[in-house]
This record gives sequence, C-alpha cells and structure tokens, in this order.
Amino acid sequence: MPNRCTPLSCQRWAVASTQAVENPVKVSGMLTQDLEMVPLAVAELERRGFDAAFSAEINNDPFFPLLLAAEHSERIQLTTSISVAFARNPMTTATLAWDLNQYSRGRFAIGLGSQIKPHITRRFSMPWSQPAARMREFIAAMRAIWHCWESGETLAFQGEFYRHDLMTPMFVPARRDFGAPGVTLAAVGPLMTETAAEVADGMIAHGFSTARYLREVTLPAVEKGLQKSNRQREDFTISAPVMVVAGKDEQAFAASKQAVQHQLAFYSSTPAYKGVLELHGWGDLQAEAHRLTRENRWDELGALISDDILDTFAIVAQNIEDVPKLLSARYAGLVDTWMCTVETGDTDLQQQLVSAVQAA
Repeated sequence: MPNRCTPLSCQRWAVASTQAVENPVKVSGMLTQDLEMVPLAVAELERRGFDAAFSAEINNDPFFPLLLAAEHSERIQLTTSISVAFARNPMTTATLAWDLNQYSRGRFAIGLGSQIKPHITRRFSMPWSQPAARMREFIAAMRAIWHCWESGETLAFQGEFYRHDLMTPMFVPARRDFGAPGVTLAAVGPLMTETAAEVADGMIAHGFSTARYLREVTLPAVEKGLQKSNRQREDFTISAPVMVVAGKDEQAFAASKQAVQHQLAFYSSTPAYKGVLELHGWGDLQAEAHRLTRENRWDELGALISDDILDTFAIVAQNIEDVPKLLSARYAGLVDTWMCTVETGDTDLQQQLVSAVQAA
C-alpha cells in the first residue's frame, strides 16, 4: 500500500540530504495563480527549500504572481514556465522581463514558449510562421533591446519577423542595477531544442518527454545548438516537469495515477508531440487520443494509457520516499532542475522530499 514516510524513513532522507553533491539537482515549485495567496505560497516554497518558483500562462497572466512573489521572498529564483512569446512582441516582453528582474534584485528569468498555431492565430489573433526561426529572432531582438539599455548603444535590430530601431532616452528604463534577466525556452522537437541551445540560457523540456527521448532526441539537438553558440553543456540548463505518481495512502495513490494517465492522454492527442510516441512504437495512440478529444469524450482519455506507457513517462512510486532515488536513477545527467509535480500536503514531508532530490 502506498504510504507517506515514517519517522525512520524521514530520518534517512535527512541524513542523505547532508551529504555533499557535486552537481545537485535543483527543484522548482509552481506558484498559485490566486494573487491573494501568492505571498503565502512563495514564502512556503522558500521555507520548504525550493530553489525556484515558476508561474504558468494558463488561465491567468503569468507575470502578476511573480511580481508579488518578488516582493514577498528573499532568495528564491523566479521564472515563467511558460509565457507565450508569440502572443506578444519582443519590446513589450523585454520591458516586462527587465522590470521584474530589477524588482526581484536579479532573481528573474523569463521562460518562453511558442504555443501551437491554433492558439496563436485563433486565441491571440497573432501571426504564426516558422516557429523556430521566429523564436530565435524574438530572443535575439530582446537581447538587442537589453544591450541597448545597458550599453547606451543605438538600437538597430532588423530581422525577418521583427524590427526594433527606435529607442530615445525617454524610454530607457531608469533602473539598471541588475542588468538583463536570463532566458529559457520550452522545446519538444529537435529544431526548437536546437534553437534553445543556440540563443537561450536553458530549456524547459515538456512533461510529455521520456528519459529515452531526452537522451536520443533532445541532447543531440542541444549539442548542435551549443556548438553554434560556442558553449558547453555545463553552460546550459535543462528543466523538466517529470510527472510522478505517488500518494500518502492507497486512495491518494489511485487519484494521482488517474490524474497522470489523463494528462498523458491529453498530451498524446496533440499532433506536435507524436514524435515522442513514435520513438516508443506508440504512434497510433496519437490518432486515437485525438479522436476522443474531437468527440468530446474527455473522460475516456485516461483509459488509453497502459501501465507500461505510464511507467515510461512518469515516476511511479509506491512509497513517496522512493521518489528521489527513482528520479536520480532515470534522469541523472539529463535534467538539471526538476519542476516538482508532487504535493505531499505536509510542510515537513515536502521539505524532506525537496532536500532528498537535491542530494540524490
């Protein structure tokens, strides 16, 4: 039966977490979208030992929570994961990111993502074409804007998709103590992954990635991008929201399993992610999942995910205390930051979990 850690197992976690680790895995946690609760939430993440807090652009603006988080925290890093680049332009995004980095005293990095064509063209009413090339230029344009602000040099960015060549002193931010923020880029396919390694400081792997996919598809693309930017792997970070099935008791474990199966099936329905399934010989699953979504049979999606598929995409832990070693065994050398997908509901237990992952 799944169970929470006993006092003895918690003690084992605490002992393990005191051991020095050469390249410790960092752990980030998701902020609430409830603005009234953000101050308490970020304080709790800091108290539990999280290295970073991220805010997602789902059904709320992703930047507002981070402004509050910056005000009510001291050391934790802050990032969007993700904010939709193509719903904006480089100037507005550069300004937002710059202001957040100054206000947080250098603790902000902007995490960008492309989204997919229907959302960009139909939900945001913005142009879509050549997403990898457009993203490369988007990030290059932001960096050109930041360089202009920092150096005082003339802004003269001319690209295929974006043009920024007007910047008078009146519009240069007054506060420049902490410089430009970091940039990370969400990527699944090899082309966007290569782009991330070429122009960004790190990438955000999709939750619908497996260790094999990261090893055989993602890392080779990262190496190609790093070669273009004359950097090494240690100069680039990979974050991943590795899914975990776990629970403090049998009922919680079953609920966790059902939720992860449904999430995996939903991702399976997206044509852009078919390559991940095909790598494992499950390409037909994409068409079946897509058919169910088109027929509004959402409740049936989870049944498409067998235990074999579940075990491949997610860490399945009968005991919560096994999560750190299972994560390390599967993703060591592949992932630098685990975007924590486990909520124990217990502050002490959560802190033990985070410390154990960092020390694994």
